[in-house]
Amino acid sequence: MFTRVLIANRGEIAVRVARACREMGIEAVAVYSDADARAPHVALADRAVRIGPAAPAQSYLSIDAILAAARQTGAEAIHPGYGFLSENPEFARACEQAGVVFIGPPAAAIDRMGSKIAARRLAEQAGVPLVPGATPASQEDAAIAEAARRIGVPVLLKPSEGGGGIGMKVVRDEASLLSAIAQARREAVAAFGDGTLYVERLVERPRHVEIQVLADHHGNIVHLFERECSIQRRHQKVIEETPSVALTPALRARMGDAAVAVARAAAYRNAGTVEFLLEGSGDAARFYFLEMNTRLQVEHPVTEQVTGVDLVRAQIAVARGERLPWTQRQLSQRGHAIELRVYAEDPLRHDLPQAGPLLLYREPVMPGIRIDSGVIEGGEVTVHYDPMVAKLIATGETREAARRRAIVALRQFPILGIRTNTALLLALLEHPRFVSGDLDTGFLDTEGERIRASLDSDAPPEALAVAEAVQATPGDESFAVDEPSDPWTTLRGWRG
Repeated sequence: MFTRVLIANRGEIAVRVARACREMGIEAVAVYSDADARAPHVALADRAVRIGPAAPAQSYLSIDAILAAARQTGAEAIHPGYGFLSENPEFARACEQAGVVFIGPPAAAIDRMGSKIAARRLAEQAGVPLVPGATPASQEDAAIAEAARRIGVPVLLKPSEGGGGIGMKVVRDEASLLSAIAQARREAVAAFGDGTLYVERLVERPRHVEIQVLADHHGNIVHLFERECSIQRRHQKVIEETPSVALTPALRARMGDAAVAVARAAAYRNAGTVEFLLEGSGDAARFYFLEMNTRLQVEHPVTEQVTGVDLVRAQIAVARGERLPWTQRQLSQRGHAIELRVYAEDPLRHDLPQAGPLLLYREPVMPGIRIDSGVIEGGEVTVHYDPMVAKLIATGETREAARRRAIVALRQFPILGIRTNTALLLALLEHPRFVSGDLDTGFLDTEGERIRASLDSDAPPEALAVAEAVQATPGDESFAVDEPSDPWTTLRGWRG
């Protein structure tokens, strides 16, 4: 049993893990950089330790600083959240060597799935379909080009390491092969320190569908169904939902079985996600293994909303040696959930990240709406970290009910002081192709410019009305924003 868990992260995921710990009777230890000294995750935790300056390399990415904080506070386990050190096998090994439980997969599993080439081989051995491709034994440019010619253009060049689309290049004609290979290799070396490339047939207009898996230390592995993640910008997800309209029960079962097979072949433990490209829809659709993310995903709330499973709680339970409390047949989906990532970005300026104070920030409170955030009114979005402000998750009995609920909630979500992508999210939710479920990973590539051209630079009228009402309310200290992080100066009435 853990009595104290250190959370090696910040923002909304640190808040999420701290709340799960509190519900389980476990003390939560926060770590923070100088930029986050007054952040919500610090205030929520039972204890907090400064780990360095704002720069991630000197704070949230410092293995030594994180482990020193664990020793200082007597934490028996560390939850890495996602991002930062969450998929770093050296961090998992360092935790083990320090006698601290890493709440995630074994370092060996992270290693296996961290190389896309090794992961492809493992999936192939497990009998899981792969996009036709090749990994030349020789990494000379000429050998990569020859492999691409054998597969036939159009092809996709992909780096073995890393993610986020960095180094990926689409090649549609043989004349541009060598220049694309050189560029892909340069980007891969700069980002990941490894220029190893492989080649895949380009799947035109695929969906991106991933399967959540959970595995314990007793040989039990289950999947918790799919998440549709096809709305992406530069390979970064914008909207996620479950169930996917493209999956039939038979296809869902096949993809779930394939995800479990990959996890079993990798000797996986804890929570992970197996990602697939889906070509077509319905029982005749073909799916291909893409990669495995060896951590909790940003979009995990939609799975929680439709399955009733608390994934963070399950992660902690598995890490302390408990068996999964349900079999595959006991798990089911109910209703529909859609997650929208609210970012401090200006969609009218090529999604330029924004930084500055949150002069007004009021989360919508209504049935079927969940907000996961790590910010507060009066706080600040800094230049040092990812500009996500919040995740808005809408749940309904049907997809249409969830979609409409999400629209209403977004329109009642006033955020002033920085620009956000709220207008873009609303336009996506109301786009005819999204309404009908006609999605693919190139959606924003083909529709994005027209959508952005139609956007208003202002916040939704409803949100502006709420903001004006708040700012116009006289003599009510509950709306003060001078010192919003101190509840004793901003709240009136009973205090418990």
